[in-house]
Amino acid sequence: MSKKAKLQTLEKDGEKLSPILPDEVKNYLIDIDGTITEDVPNEEPERMETCQPFPDALATLNRWYEQGHQICFFTSRTEEHREVTEKWLKKHGFNYHSLLMGKPRGGNYHWVDNHLVRATRYKGRFTDLVEKKVTIEVFEE
Repeated sequence: MSKKAKLQTLEKDGEKLSPILPDEVKNYLIDIDGTITEDVPNEEPERMETCQPFPDALATLNRWYEQGHQICFFTSRTEEHREVTEKWLKKHGFNYHSLLMGKPRGGNYHWVDNHLVRATRYKGRFTDLVEKKVTIEVFEE
């Protein structure tokens, strides 16, 4: 099993800043429904126990975990679904570091952060990531 990556401490003008991961470690935020398994809505929680993982997602995420990357599942499932979600992840052998519940529903996300954020839209196939040039929206400098 992979250990939690060591955060680098930063300072500016003698004050501590939020720590960051080393450049070679990625901090993956992975959706569950529609990304690592079929799209199960919160309104049908009984399906959360019986849905099957996408094999390519399981293999890829566990490989990233073993390579030392941080795996955090970030889901629109609510806190009342935490127990069934944790059991499901364990049952199917997903290795991960954390589980965040309550992601906003509806998609069309635009994340604003003081750290670099990269996004990859899942379109039915989980593989290692490749570099591709795309157009993005940024703040005016």
